[in-house]
Amino acid sequence: MSLDGVEQRPSDSPYVERVYRAGQAAIGPSRMRSIANSNWELVVWRDRGETHVAVRGPETSPTVLDLGPGEGETLGIIFRHGAYLAPMPVRGLVDTAVPSPHTTARSFVLQGEEWETPGYDNADVFVERLVRAGLLIRDPLVTDVLRGEVPTLVTPRSVQRRVAAATGLTQGAIRQIERARQAVMLLGQGVAAIEVVQRVGYHDQPHLARSLTRFTGRTATQLRRTSEDEVLSLLYKTEVAVHP
Repeated sequence: MSLDGVEQRPSDSPYVERVYRAGQAAIGPSRMRSIANSNWELVVWRDRGETHVAVRGPETSPTVLDLGPGEGETLGIIFRHGAYLAPMPVRGLVDTAVPSPHTTARSFVLQGEEWETPGYDNADVFVERLVRAGLLIRDPLVTDVLRGEVPTLVTPRSVQRRVAAATGLTQGAIRQIERARQAVMLLGQGVAAIEVVQRVGYHDQPHLARSLTRFTGRTATQLRRTSEDEVLSLLYKTEVAVHP
């Protein structure tokens, strides 16, 4: 999955964080560094005439994917924190992916039901169909808590339980991952490491260095260098409060 010719957009749906599509370049980077990500997503990709669909969970560590040349394309629907598939516990999706047992160019099977394969322009319509069918549900408390809001009518233990149930991760893990992703974006914009430390809430530069190594597999210096052989996975600003 290459990010050559990537196109992305936010969504008005309370269930969707981002929608993206990307072409697969015949000539380009030979690998992609997929840095840690706290959201789960539905991915549709076409390669050599075959269509594949999978639900991919949050990733707590970086992975490197080889990018073979081809004429394929990829569509991704990234879901907001708090939205989850009711019959598919997100905890079981962390650091893994569950492929659809049957796909065609126009349809795929999800949780025993056949669905029309979504496209970039009708992704929100597809998501709304999942909601109406009762397959996709949302816990708004989780979204609010991760934005930094403090609930008054729910105990901290209950909050922790609901965050874990809806995201597969703890609040701390989500904030650590999102902090690292924000740091990568700032470094890519040329912001000095010491300023990155202050902006996203690291204790000091060694703390930043440890976080980048853990969640990206690269140092700040390595992330600043552009490489023709390697591209980073999709980065975007989220509403998660990284240092409440």
